[in-house]
Amino acid sequence: MKTLKSLLFLLAFITISNIWSQEEKRFKIHTVAFYNLENLFDTINDPLKLDERSPIMEMKTNRGEAYKMKVKNMARVIADIGKDKSGNSPAVIGVCEIENREVLVDLVNDSLLLAKDYGIIHYDSPDARGIDVALLYQKTLFQPIESSSHELLIYDDASRKRIHTRDQLLVSGKLDGELIHVIVNHWPSRRGGEARSRPKRVAAAKLNKRIIDSLQSIDPYAKIFTMGDLNDDPTNESVKKVLKAKKNRKKVPFKGIYNPYEKMFTDKGFGTTAYRDALSLFDQILMTQPLIEKDFSSFRFWKAGIYNPTYMFNKRGRYKGYPLRSFSNGSFTDGFSDHFPVYVYLIKEVQDEKEKKEE
Repeated sequence: MKTLKSLLFLLAFITISNIWSQEEKRFKIHTVAFYNLENLFDTINDPLKLDERSPIMEMKTNRGEAYKMKVKNMARVIADIGKDKSGNSPAVIGVCEIENREVLVDLVNDSLLLAKDYGIIHYDSPDARGIDVALLYQKTLFQPIESSSHELLIYDDASRKRIHTRDQLLVSGKLDGELIHVIVNHWPSRRGGEARSRPKRVAAAKLNKRIIDSLQSIDPYAKIFTMGDLNDDPTNESVKKVLKAKKNRKKVPFKGIYNPYEKMFTDKGFGTTAYRDALSLFDQILMTQPLIEKDFSSFRFWKAGIYNPTYMFNKRGRYKGYPLRSFSNGSFTDGFSDHFPVYVYLIKEVQDEKEKKEE
């Protein structure tokens, strides 16, 4: 049965049967994804950043070889995301924990991704360590129209000094001819404890909501994705109270936000990262209401997932079952990331040539 199913998902098309009418329809499919690349830093010390704190810079030897393998491993994962259904790697993928544009150039030029001809949208952020977010896109599938970087202003409670963290990246463009908007996030960490650091992520969520509101003020029917490592679960205040993301797609109001990852977290116990023997689902892709409508004459949400094949798991020891991370105790593990990537499938009905002629 599994083999039969796989045969139905050829190239960029799928066929889905309507269980009520037994009518089979063909759909075009694209993958939209997000991946925390876990410290994809180069081996060059930047005097303007605290990049010497990155794991690869803390290695005493073999930095160059570790960097090449790290890039290769990241490329392998990206090349595989969504491939089983779409026959292709993601049309659009947000990434975080990257040092600069140069590491992304190395990534998209890896032999596993070179033929995909990925473009890069990246801005240097004010993060003290130099950690940035970015968007990669297949040039044949997505055409950027506009991009902007949105500064998050947060301050230390005691000193009132500004905490320099990642900006939020907004990219608007046409996916296979249809306008979508993508916001890429990497919200402040839980350093100092969840409760103490919570206001920083609430502030990040408020900035995110302002970006979404501004897009919807121009077009209430805007198809917007907000994705990233939120450092919060789908049930935390930032997501539930600020973004007002809904677990049940039937309860999403007009101009509201749907989070398909909340059900995975609360009902199935799924996670994308682990810490101290607990799974968290920090990596999420949320979307506005027009993306979940049932009219598939344009691209709509079909399903969401966490990409976690067995090769990305730690297979032994205390951390068995956790994501197989890249660095540990000052050395490269030949792993991938301490986060699993997440993805959603978008589908659009494909009309037969006969139907098109009749129209």
